[in-house]
Amino acid sequence: MELTFYIAAAVATAATFLVVVSRNAVHALLYLIVSFLALATVFFVLGAPFAAALEVVVYAGAIVVLFVFVVMMLNVAEAESAYRRLLAPGAWIGPSLLALVLFVALVRAILAGGFADPSLGEIESRMVGAVLYGPYLLAVELAAMLLLAGFVGAYHLSRRENEEERG
Repeated sequence: MELTFYIAAAVATAATFLVVVSRNAVHALLYLIVSFLALATVFFVLGAPFAAALEVVVYAGAIVVLFVFVVMMLNVAEAESAYRRLLAPGAWIGPSLLALVLFVALVRAILAGGFADPSLGEIESRMVGAVLYGPYLLAVELAAMLLLAGFVGAYHLSRRENEEERG
């Protein structure tokens, strides 16, 4: 289990570094997805399957879709060329290799038969909800407001550009 943890942590670190240094937004998005999946693997190995599922659904799913939507809304012509670059085989090499390493480590851990230290116990969804809507309620609400503000700002930026093109 320790090996799977360290492999997933290394993949998350490498993918996150590549997100930061990537010049192409589409490539950065692919590395971001791999980073989120590696972090979900770390949660799963540590005995928090619900937190791992939340990581995949909320971050690798919703946040990435929101990012793609905002990029496409801001500049449609550039987004179409970015989408074509995304389909190019060269764009998938790095993220695919990192995801393959992560997949092999996860399969190895599943075949080994266990994940977390049984003395730690399993984190249930009730416990996560109690923490998120207990002492961290303000942080959850602030994160929601920040996401909403980013979405509204992107909408107004794209609307202003569209009005300038028409006028």
